[in-house]
Amino acid sequence: MARLAAVLALMLLAGPAAADEVSPDRAARLQHLVLQDCGSCHGLTRKGGLGSPLTREALGGADPHAIAGIILDGLPGTAMPPWRPLLTETEALWIANYLLEEPAE
Repeated sequence: MARLAAVLALMLLAGPAAADEVSPDRAARLQHLVLQDCGSCHGLTRKGGLGSPLTREALGGADPHAIAGIILDGLPGTAMPPWRPLLTETEALWIANYLLEEPAE
């Protein structure tokens, strides 16, 4: 049920995005998505939980496109779901770069 609520929340958050950029408003919503939805498995401080840590240090050196691919397609055999139905490739790459650049709280 919580997963369905999260998917519905994401559908409401999902809005049209330009093909190659994320608007400041959409970026704020994606940042909130990282906190609430990613945080439900990876911890609200992104230091790990059910999922692995998503801190800048834990992801250091990772290719942002590879991270975006995991966000979009999930990890088969794990609890990481695919977000492709709800996010564009540009949005997934924005999240990957956000995770690599922003310090966890």
